[in-house]
Amino acid sequence: MTRKYYSVRKATSSLSLDGLKELFEAVFRQFRERQYFDEAFGFHCVDSGWVPGKIGKEPDVYFLRHLRKRGLWPVDERLDGYSEDDLFGVIELLYDIVSEPLEGRYHSYSDCGMHYDTFNQPSGQAKFRSEINEILSDYKQGYELAENGEIVEKADRGLDALLSARLPISAGEHAKQLMEDAIVLFRRRHASVSDRRNAVRMLADVFEHLRPKLRGAVTSKDENDLFNIANNFAIRHQNDKQKAQYDESLWLSWMFYFYLATLHLVTRKLDTGRVAQPSLEGEPHPPNSPETHEQ
Repeated sequence: MTRKYYSVRKATSSLSLDGLKELFEAVFRQFRERQYFDEAFGFHCVDSGWVPGKIGKEPDVYFLRHLRKRGLWPVDERLDGYSEDDLFGVIELLYDIVSEPLEGRYHSYSDCGMHYDTFNQPSGQAKFRSEINEILSDYKQGYELAENGEIVEKADRGLDALLSARLPISAGEHAKQLMEDAIVLFRRRHASVSDRRNAVRMLADVFEHLRPKLRGAVTSKDENDLFNIANNFAIRHQNDKQKAQYDESLWLSWMFYFYLATLHLVTRKLDTGRVAQPSLEGEPHPPNSPETHEQ
């Protein structure tokens, strides 16, 4: 990804849909000319004619089957009529099938060109995502194509690193998956208030899952505060004493990022062993401590 130049940094308005389409068309054309879609769409050979790719002989049917809408293929011919949803859907589909060409042979007859037979999809996806995110970030309030292939709302400045950070392995696969699912749900482009409330609840559930390990990483008061936030703001358990009348668009965002940041802090403290020891060496260990289970 290239840096943004002065005129872009100082722009006072975001890209319009037409402007986004124009820039997307340039990116799509560039990747197609560099044969990043040969594996999916196929290619033309002067000897063999059209050689279909892995999506089959009818790309229009493939687009219809996956996007549930007619008239989206060919992309360069139909692009002017795309709605925002059409364009975002096509970008996500292209991300799923793009691949970097690696090895093949040069067909010299009539200067036919390179015919590749070895491709690298993760590499192609990473490069496509990088180029697409340069333009999505300037559309409206800002969007980005996430690693899982979904277009989501771009995080506020300073929070993007938090969203992409990985939990340490010691946190466990369950916690990792639950956190990633919560992030996807919260950032989804058409996420409702209910979706975002559920995302906060999922992060609270990660803490519930890790609760037996929290004793050495946080104080008992801090532990209670973590769960009181979700319980007192009608996120988890419903009762008459909860605070349900609040600006959810603001408070849900605060709760989500608070839980996410605290989750990273706590799991890293646990992972590096920088936690309060339950007892000194040689003294009896409290019930349920790891040492009581070692033989």
